[in-house]
Amino acid sequence: MYNLREITEKSNISTSFKGRILFDEKIAPKTSFKIGGNAPIFAEPKDDSSLIKILEFSRENKIPYFILGGGTNIVVSDEGFDGIVISTSALNSISIERKEGNSVFVSASSGTAMSRLVSFCTENCLSGIEGFAGLPGSVGGALFMNARCFELSVSDVLEKAEYVNSQLKIEQYDFCRDDWGYKISPLSHGQIITKGLFKLNQESSDKKDEISQKCAGFIKQRLEKGHFKFPSAGSVFKNNHEFGEPAGKIIDSLGLKGYSIGGAQISPWHGNIIINRNKATQSDVLALVNFVREKVFAEKGFYLENEIIFCGKDASTSFV
Repeated sequence: MYNLREITEKSNISTSFKGRILFDEKIAPKTSFKIGGNAPIFAEPKDDSSLIKILEFSRENKIPYFILGGGTNIVVSDEGFDGIVISTSALNSISIERKEGNSVFVSASSGTAMSRLVSFCTENCLSGIEGFAGLPGSVGGALFMNARCFELSVSDVLEKAEYVNSQLKIEQYDFCRDDWGYKISPLSHGQIITKGLFKLNQESSDKKDEISQKCAGFIKQRLEKGHFKFPSAGSVFKNNHEFGEPAGKIIDSLGLKGYSIGGAQISPWHGNIIINRNKATQSDVLALVNFVREKVFAEKGFYLENEIIFCGKDASTSFV
């Protein structure tokens, strides 16, 4: 195995890179599941040019990388990662790009927390994005999976996006409705998302309290559903309307709520949430996911599709 630290320290990446480069960094605390090992190299670029610099460094040295957003939809390997983990957390700018009549276009970098984007819009009396209030995770992650909450999908408010293409150049994506579906995004095929432009509605100043109350209502619903009682990655399986019922209800109907393997448990209050009840590992979560999928197949004749991503060493979805 090559010495990643030695390669990094001998290169000129630190002189041309704006941001942080850390070694043997713990990744579990940076995820909502609080699971996983370390990253031998952890890079946190402060701007798009530095993001491209670290990608160039990765390519030149044949070092695999993983893009870490808000860390809310992943289960990291107990052995950590083999290559570079590139965090978008410092790419977090928000601004109003332009106004057209009642429409306001808000630009947000990929590492911006969705909750912060909602707060920005509330402060500026902009409506249309309230359903994402309290949603953990980043703008980039939401675009990557076309996040959906309370009947609102990111694609419902998206105007444009920017990403790093395979030639390591910034490319623009113009929204096309046909590209998107239920938790399906055209930006999940190797593109590294850097920015989203969202079309929102300008409301009068006297509507600010109404927008705030609406956001508070969605946050309350998340709390009441137990989303934050224990570390988790939210919904484990995608809903499929062809199955007749949401994944959570299907799992509930099989009496699996509360079932556990190791430190991972199907939450006692919702069948489609697996929680880190007691020092769970990725292996525990994976075993529990596979157990549920096989149980559902045996009883219903179909397999549930994973929404959470298993990443890191020995995980097929780990690196680009």
